[in-house]
Amino acid sequence: MSNENLREVEHEITVRAGADEIYRLLAECVNWPRLFPPTVYVDRTEISAEEERIRIWATANGEAKNWTSRRWLKPAERRIDFRQEVSPPPVASMGGGWIIEPLSEGESRVRLLHDYRAIDDDPDSLKWIDEAVDTNSRKELGALKENIERAAVTAREDLMLSFVDTVEIAGSAKDVYEFVNEADRWTERLPHVARVSLQEDTPGLQVLEMDTRTKDGSTHTTKSVRVCFPNEKIVYKQTTLPALMALHTGYWEFVEHDDGVTASSEHTVVINTENIARILGADATVADAKKFVHNALSTNSRATLGHAKDYAEKRS
Repeated sequence: MSNENLREVEHEITVRAGADEIYRLLAECVNWPRLFPPTVYVDRTEISAEEERIRIWATANGEAKNWTSRRWLKPAERRIDFRQEVSPPPVASMGGGWIIEPLSEGESRVRLLHDYRAIDDDPDSLKWIDEAVDTNSRKELGALKENIERAAVTAREDLMLSFVDTVEIAGSAKDVYEFVNEADRWTERLPHVARVSLQEDTPGLQVLEMDTRTKDGSTHTTKSVRVCFPNEKIVYKQTTLPALMALHTGYWEFVEHDDGVTASSEHTVVINTENIARILGADATVADAKKFVHNALSTNSRATLGHAKDYAEKRS
């Protein structure tokens, strides 16, 4: 296969932050779901001082995808190179790099490089990849800039909320996992779910859309990408969010022990300050929004965990 079939593209953005700080955030890939809109989950499977192997689950052109990559970390050069080991179709191969160049003490240029081929050099597939790379690169660079430059504001206003709800279940992890995994049956099993649509084109990688009832009887629509690890964990990221949230990630975890299962639901949320007054009233504060969101999410999580407990204990 000749080099003429290899596509090479570059995107860049200027960020008001030091180069070392930007490099650190890019190197800490487990935080990418909170940093980059397309990224759902990242798992480090092998780690050394200069090289690591990571599995990434993300969306591309609205479709859920996953792949495995090698990364080579070069802190002295402020550069991170990557190469996909297993690429999702229609990609035949893909690699690239992050390069951070200081422009001044408080400003840096971030360059994102990609090289890739399409399976069988198919022109329609190459066009699809072109669009996915361009869309995701722009989103990633824009999100990187926004997150870093707003970090001080976010920290000062304390916009992030994270909590865990837990229940003990006298049953098996397999049955508890089955209840949460089979979200397509939630309208039958969960009173607060009014409508659900579950798509799973790739086993263990789900797109879940549902309408959830609130206490006043109204409903709101959310959409999530879920990564499922059978009988152990389901990690998710919402791609369609309620008005009070700028970010929502979380996981369901099932830890089996001698007496049964410890089932947990974790939520991490960033409050969307632009909608606080519209949803909660002109005098509402960030603290009010956090309390409202915590209560709403915890109520639904505890209800789901309670029904999962009943389901698993009846089967044990």
